[in-house]
Amino acid sequence: MLRSVEQAPVTGSDEDPRVTGLRTAVSRLRRELALHPLEFPDRAIAEDELAALAAMADDGTPEIRRLRRSLLLIAGSIGSVSALAPGLAQVRAAVDLFGEPPRP
Repeated sequence: MLRSVEQAPVTGSDEDPRVTGLRTAVSRLRRELALHPLEFPDRAIAEDELAALAAMADDGTPEIRRLRRSLLLIAGSIGSVSALAPGLAQVRAAVDLFGEPPRP
């Protein structure tokens, strides 16, 4: 009879799971935006801010104020495109995990 050997799970890194979630959400929305056929006036703003969020996630230590600013710009840019709403909601949820920015 064969017995399974218990192994510890492999996580791949000690990265903050919030950063991993942010990276995943941003990547998904970037793909959805790239595939969306509709051209709209603020599309470039959304693409630029998604690139900024991706860079912050790659850096590993996103600044909460900058995350929130980018989220607002993205929401304002693509908020009326209902097909992108689920991806935008996922990015928002990922940003919310970082909490509120510190008060001045």
